[in-house]
Amino acid sequence: MKEERLILVTNDDGYDSKGLAAAVEVARGFGRVVVVAPETTQSGMSQAITMYNPLYLRCVRKEEGLEVYAFSGTPVDCVKMAFDYLLREERVDLVISGINHGSNSAVNVLYSGTMGAAIEGSFYGCPAVGLSLDDHGEDADFEAAVAYGRRIVGSVLENRIELPLCLNVNVPVGRPDELRGIRLCRQNRGFWREEFYRHEDPRGREYFWLTGAFVNEEPEAQDTDEWALSHGYVSVVPVQVDLTDYRQLGALAEVLK
Repeated sequence: MKEERLILVTNDDGYDSKGLAAAVEVARGFGRVVVVAPETTQSGMSQAITMYNPLYLRCVRKEEGLEVYAFSGTPVDCVKMAFDYLLREERVDLVISGINHGSNSAVNVLYSGTMGAAIEGSFYGCPAVGLSLDDHGEDADFEAAVAYGRRIVGSVLENRIELPLCLNVNVPVGRPDELRGIRLCRQNRGFWREEFYRHEDPRGREYFWLTGAFVNEEPEAQDTDEWALSHGYVSVVPVQVDLTDYRQLGALAEVLK
């Protein structure tokens, strides 16, 4: 008898978000599902971990084939709690992080709590998939993200792919039959140009709201995740954690000798 797969699901929008429910919908078609997700929204936390505060875990829901836990830490804390405590005696077959409200394409992968959790999951010797929908709206339609999420997760589970493996998957807005398919991409080069808006509270103390706009440094390049999303494709970028700038090694060897 074939052993049932175990899928870990997490996110950065919180255990009760609409996107997490969609991720569970993706995962339940492939095996038993355990969710460990933040108690509250943890967007933009990247690889942050909690070191100086106690952490609290509570079981929210338990039924046949599904357990849901809320954890007071960051998305990466959630993955560590799952692997190093809750599931330490079991083998996890796949980590799904998401489905995020908003794209994590381009440089967003560095800021994203969703992708921070997916990357952390890949450290434990199993494939990981970060799923994001390019829609921040509370009434976002996750149907296409679920459909393509199932397709991509199924391909990862059914094929022997070299590990570590972490995929950054971004789905454009639209019905499933409106999207143009899957496009394997590289990460777009760009950056955020932030602005701080200054205000004063009723006591005269200044405070700031952060906002900004994304600057695409290569808008004409057709092999990037940003291009794919803007042209109706689901972008898939394999992610690695080696941040070494190999192009500079030779030049720096001369400068620093």
